[in-house]
Amino acid sequence: MKHDPDFQNAADRVYNVAADELRQFVEQFESLEAEKKDIADQQKDVMSEAKARGYDTKVLKKLIALRKRDKDDVAEEEAILDLYKSALGMG
Repeated sequence: MKHDPDFQNAADRVYNVAADELRQFVEQFESLEAEKKDIADQQKDVMSEAKARGYDTKVLKKLIALRKRDKDDVAEEEAILDLYKSALGMG
């Protein structure tokens, strides 16, 4: 079988392009990971400050989660919870 230098050069170019593209994806992902860590650290700082000022951070996190949800879903869940609590003599 005869060695074709043109074929090898084309294969090298494809490999280099693929390697460059792959490197870009990896570096972009790593950059996003670093940003995500920075944001998580900032969120921890906010909760630490809230706790230092006397707020219950567990309740704050629940409030934040509730604010993300649909109001009708939250109202329905709370109504069912009240019903269940009433049935158990808790409310």
